[in-house]
Amino acid sequence: MASSLGIGVVAGLASALLIGVIVTATPLALLLYLLAPLPIVIVALGWSHRAGLVAAATGTVALMLAASPLRGLAFLVSTALPAWWLGYLALLGRPAAGGPPSTLEWYPLGRLLAWTAATAAVAIILVVMLSSGDHAAYEERIRRIAHAVMQIEMQTVQPGGAPPLPEADLARVADRLARIAPAVMGVTFTLLLVFYLWAAGRIVHLSGRLPRPWPDIPGTMMPRRILWGLAAAVALTFAPGFAGTFGIGLVGALCAAFALQGLAAIHDRSRGRPGRAPLLIGLYLLVLLTQGLALAALTLFGLADTLFSLRRPAEVPTP
Repeated sequence: MASSLGIGVVAGLASALLIGVIVTATPLALLLYLLAPLPIVIVALGWSHRAGLVAAATGTVALMLAASPLRGLAFLVSTALPAWWLGYLALLGRPAAGGPPSTLEWYPLGRLLAWTAATAAVAIILVVMLSSGDHAAYEERIRRIAHAVMQIEMQTVQPGGAPPLPEADLARVADRLARIAPAVMGVTFTLLLVFYLWAAGRIVHLSGRLPRPWPDIPGTMMPRRILWGLAAAVALTFAPGFAGTFGIGLVGALCAAFALQGLAAIHDRSRGRPGRAPLLIGLYLLVLLTQGLALAALTLFGLADTLFSLRRPAEVPTP
């Protein structure tokens, strides 16, 4: 028990250090910054969720002391708690119905995926509220960022001597980008959280410390009631203030989850079929080359899979 808590302390310090290197503003620092949740997830999966909670608390306190209380609090809600929470959910289990007491039924991957999207949306809105104070300040800041991005983009794509885009049109496009920014953040953070879970799970599994057997990832399927969650999120986008921002972020996060389920469904339906490897390689290349736009088609496929269950029927064993 004491050793696992000590490992939690070390993991928390490592996570805080990975967050801190961003001040050097180098590409390597950005990569290390993005990997900050991994130590906490690894400890939560490989030792215990209590060790993961110790890691989360240690990293938070370290950043509060080394940087500022606000920096530590932002780390807590955006990195530490999401990493610990998902590690905790991944190891939930109960005795399998009709089986021996030693046989456990582990938390379904589909529900874990749904929780990942919800966790991403909650973390995003908490960070937005912490960093902005009020919604008007948030809107103004995100609008300035979108405007600066548009100006840089126009300077990149316009040939020399071409007339610049009128300021009114530029402001209009920037406003639209600012409006969908929470959805983009929701998509990105959901994909990152799923990557953290997968990478930490593989590391812990290879070390022999993962309590649950490696799951059938292509079989991932969210419960059908998650569609009601998507409908509620869409309705919430019309609310004013931070409630509407949360709704937009949740829509983006759930769309990312449906896209991943669509990807899992393609993996599942192509199992055992000729040409599976080239098909999957082509699909991943398409996602990369379209800069993620192909995720929209995967999202629709994931929605249809949730609603109509498009998986291959289970093969009936021959007598």
